[in-house]
Amino acid sequence: MSHLARLSGRPRRHFATLAGTLLTGTLLSGTAWFDDSAWAFSGEDGLAEVIKPIVSPHDSRDYRVLELENGLTALLVSDSDADKAAASMNVRVGSAQDPEDLQGLAHFLEHMLFLGTEPYPQADAYQSYISRNAGSHNAFTASQDTNYFFDIEPSALPGALDRFSAFFVSPLFNAERLESERNIVHSEYMARIRDEGRRKNDVLNQLLNPEHPTTRFAVGSRETLASPPPGEPDLRERVIEFYHSHYDPNVMHLAVVAPQPLDTLESWVVERFAEITDRGLEAPVIEEPLAAEESLPRYAEMQSLRDDREIRFSFPVPDPINDYRHKPADLVAHLLGHEGDGSLLAVLREAGLADGLSAGVGRSDGQDALFSVSISLTPEGAEQLDVIQATLFAAIELIRENGLEAWRYQEQVRLAEQAFRFQQRGAPQQEATHLAMNLSRYPLKDVQYAPYRMEGFTPERTKAYADALRPETLIRLYSGPEVEGDSISPWFQAPWNEVESIAMSQALTGLALPEPNPFIAESLEIIEGQDDKPSALIDAPSFTFWHLQNDSFNTPKAEWRISLQHPSASYSAEEAVLARLLAGWLNDSLNERLYPAWLAGHSMNAYAHARGITLAFSGWRDGQAPLMEEVITQLKEGDIDPATFERVRYRYQQQWQNAPQDALYRQASDTLGEALIRPQWPTQALLEASDGLTLHSLKDFRQRFVDDLYVDAMAVGNLTSEQAQAQAEQLRAMLLPRLTRRDIQSLTPLAVGDDAPLLHPHSERNESLVLRYLQGNERSLHEQAALSVLGQWLDTPFYQRLRTEQQLGYVVNAGYSPLLDAPGIALMVQSSDVDSAAIAEHMDTFLENATARLGALDDADLAPYRQAVHDQLQQRATSLGSLANRYWQATALDEINFERREQHAALALEVSVDTLQTLWPSLLEQSLDIRFDPGVTPSDVQEFRESRPPLPSADD
Repeated sequence: MSHLARLSGRPRRHFATLAGTLLTGTLLSGTAWFDDSAWAFSGEDGLAEVIKPIVSPHDSRDYRVLELENGLTALLVSDSDADKAAASMNVRVGSAQDPEDLQGLAHFLEHMLFLGTEPYPQADAYQSYISRNAGSHNAFTASQDTNYFFDIEPSALPGALDRFSAFFVSPLFNAERLESERNIVHSEYMARIRDEGRRKNDVLNQLLNPEHPTTRFAVGSRETLASPPPGEPDLRERVIEFYHSHYDPNVMHLAVVAPQPLDTLESWVVERFAEITDRGLEAPVIEEPLAAEESLPRYAEMQSLRDDREIRFSFPVPDPINDYRHKPADLVAHLLGHEGDGSLLAVLREAGLADGLSAGVGRSDGQDALFSVSISLTPEGAEQLDVIQATLFAAIELIRENGLEAWRYQEQVRLAEQAFRFQQRGAPQQEATHLAMNLSRYPLKDVQYAPYRMEGFTPERTKAYADALRPETLIRLYSGPEVEGDSISPWFQAPWNEVESIAMSQALTGLALPEPNPFIAESLEIIEGQDDKPSALIDAPSFTFWHLQNDSFNTPKAEWRISLQHPSASYSAEEAVLARLLAGWLNDSLNERLYPAWLAGHSMNAYAHARGITLAFSGWRDGQAPLMEEVITQLKEGDIDPATFERVRYRYQQQWQNAPQDALYRQASDTLGEALIRPQWPTQALLEASDGLTLHSLKDFRQRFVDDLYVDAMAVGNLTSEQAQAQAEQLRAMLLPRLTRRDIQSLTPLAVGDDAPLLHPHSERNESLVLRYLQGNERSLHEQAALSVLGQWLDTPFYQRLRTEQQLGYVVNAGYSPLLDAPGIALMVQSSDVDSAAIAEHMDTFLENATARLGALDDADLAPYRQAVHDQLQQRATSLGSLANRYWQATALDEINFERREQHAALALEVSVDTLQTLWPSLLEQSLDIRFDPGVTPSDVQEFRESRPPLPSADD
């Protein structure tokens, strides 16, 4: 029986189609704007209520809302420009609804839904279909939500919705996969057991109300998901019971973003999702208070695994979602989190006690939340927690008495309106997930507008949030490596202690409220004009400047990238460290001065790389030029004071010292780059080199650096060639570059060869890992195309075999992984149970089977993988920043070719089975294994790199 034959009828309510409610009264492209009042229209079915999502005036997409007879709400977005289709289903149930005797059950159910349905019983049916059609998929479980999402090539959307909707209509809860997926969930838990954020949350849960359901263990493990005793329902029965008790169309919200017309999308959604059984359920409500105020205040300390020190001050407050129209808590968070002159962070930084701060509301449950101020501390700050606490409460008092003013709120309103008016849409998958989540929280008309809506200043509500930040309700948690706790947190094994409250100390002086923001843009008109690709407006021996004018994102913004290149930037580990210190000092020294600019929509970031330092600017065209000039003046002439030098060096040393605690798969990827790209320096070499450097070393390097530069620059965005060239000439006059591109060392991919030893990263993790890298023979576009198709073909079977069937670990993936323009395929498995030798044997077996499968492959079988690679490469950038980065990355190669993606995509369609069969044996011979087991001796990656020749280019 077809899906259509089982329908329960038309949607119960079919709301009108419109391009959205605009925020101004202007008629744009035939789309009228409407106020927020309800109105009606007369269609073939008579009068129907219209609910209108408020959208940006530059959002020309068509929207339609459906509420099916079973209670499911669906928001359809027809975007004719989208080159991907996407869907997200948000289920308003999560780990807070886990039964106490099966903690992690909601998360386990999320995993089980992927493993077969009645119409598609194969465990990999959904994943393989998505992969074959240039898509991706995932899901997450939060405390009150479980969200499933995918994107795919638009023509394959009906088939994807077939498979996706079956999750919620007829899942099999595959009994054969129950134990294997329980092991996968356990592997996920073990992969994150050393995550500092989860460890802190585990301790914080011990300080909150133990009756509150969000304080339970959310991930799940073999122990918490063990089958109940004999005579009680088994694990599968409990999974099915949970599904039937909580999954219901009345608590589901679906969003679909695709290029097809709304009528088509509606027919597809109704046909498939009307079959979800209506059980008459409502979204769960949490009644228990998040914190028991009679037990407050509470002070605790915990041991961190990393060389990081942080103090978090948390206060119970009402969940601000109920005030989302006015956002009173946001003003308090804005003033406490400000980083400009006189701010709490600026005062603490000046005293040498802190180097970072954030403020905001989290742990929201619909009734309660926590307002938290988290401060990253220096070692000196860890010794003066009482002073920091006193200064925090002095800042709160200053805000309470003098900061809750209407003009400050109106400034935030103005910035929010600018951001909403010129917001850039994300990728369809990102948009669908955002909309599905918002559908479950806000009225329909605010699914886009809610984060920006600020209807007016509410002094009483704002003061109520400020008044809630009191010493009597404080929950304070300090984390540092020196803490020796008597207790161990139950799930993430963090040593911790509860400590007595302290006597209030004297607060630091110098606190002040921010002045009016001088950086708010005034000129926001969009300049019409669109270039196909960047062109060189300046092509001088010492300065190359590329420009691309763009109006497709409907925003008067521009992205600038300025690469300051110096021959010695990576000549030695010491020089590489000095380049990082110079970039870090530039960011740090401008933090207070430029923070208001960041609030106003401008950003600047200096980062070091193998050739020097890049200055990246993003923001409104209006006001960008003086900002860039101020940064370059600071780089050349700013005072490098001892305190800032030590703070920046300490921050980098922390980062390098903590690198062995990073996620193991990231460490392996870093090791791969360090081994096969020259010049690169391993983290340990950078750490050792940093010890001997002084303030004088940095000042001397700064002088040498700015005196001998070659400069590559690019501007992408809403500015004309005349505007861009004038600004580029000003930058050139300030920088005075005098070297040529030939003076700068090239980035060179190295050949693995057929004699590569095993490499072991410098890690302190407890898991095991194998990253096997299969390298191509040459740096040609033809070979890049061939390996990208091959990687697409390997992806799903590798995941299915080694993760789903063999349960080797949670982190399992395979796919195309180039290093610069050197083609390669990476296969990775990270495991908490299986050592690297056993993982490698499983990989060997998989690759042997792949050899046989490749031998039997025909052109028709390969066709969807070729098309998937082509479609992925042809996807348009979804933001101005991603477009700029795409073109900017092309300038890193010796041969600058802005059409490389298009050429790669075209060549992918020409990849033949014969080509892959011919290439395959050499890939297996030229492979590099990066392996890790706890306790293994790290490899000398630098020595390995020095023994490798360059990988040949296409012309060699």
